[in-house]
Amino acid sequence: MSASRDQQGCGCCGGIFSLGLSAVFLWLWIHTSNPRCSIQTLSLPSLSRASNLTTDPTLSLSLRLVNPNQLKGIQYDLLNVTVYDFPNKSNVVGNISMPGFYQGYAKKASKLGQGIANMTVALPAISENGKGVFRVQMATAVKFKTIYGYSKRHRIRVGADVVVNASGVKVGPKGIRLRSMAPKMGSSCVVLLGALVHFLVFTLLHFW
Repeated sequence: MSASRDQQGCGCCGGIFSLGLSAVFLWLWIHTSNPRCSIQTLSLPSLSRASNLTTDPTLSLSLRLVNPNQLKGIQYDLLNVTVYDFPNKSNVVGNISMPGFYQGYAKKASKLGQGIANMTVALPAISENGKGVFRVQMATAVKFKTIYGYSKRHRIRVGADVVVNASGVKVGPKGIRLRSMAPKMGSSCVVLLGALVHFLVFTLLHFW
């Protein structure tokens, strides 16, 4: 009789454990997060008053993109980056386009792009001490890939202010996160996760 109860208890524990693993897997499956994007470098040598490259209007910028999804790949469309002369986006300094690409589960990628800057717009944005603040925005669209195929396209538009020094280079080695004012994805997933947690708690109390 005791052995039978022990076997029944082990069976219940095993079932609850399997149920917990299923809930975790389901959460990873349905939860979708947009990629995290940051500016790693930005360079416009013509802004440097001490440089001999004042006739070179090349604008260089590198991005770091992180796929936070454990069970979804991301297919990026063309990455369109626009640099404005002031945080309020008065005028366009330059545009940079980077080819689209596929990013696997939980992978990271670095992308480098170049464009031609409008120095007539860029130079007035620099203060007397040689520093300036530019607004950088990136726009793209992504599709999330699972074993069943791709999702619909989701448009992404993110931005950040970037301070450049007297040499025309981004201040500081740390990347600057590009952020969006749009609502975060996956709010309905949070509700579903809460329901799953309540269901697991009820099941555990029932077999306790």
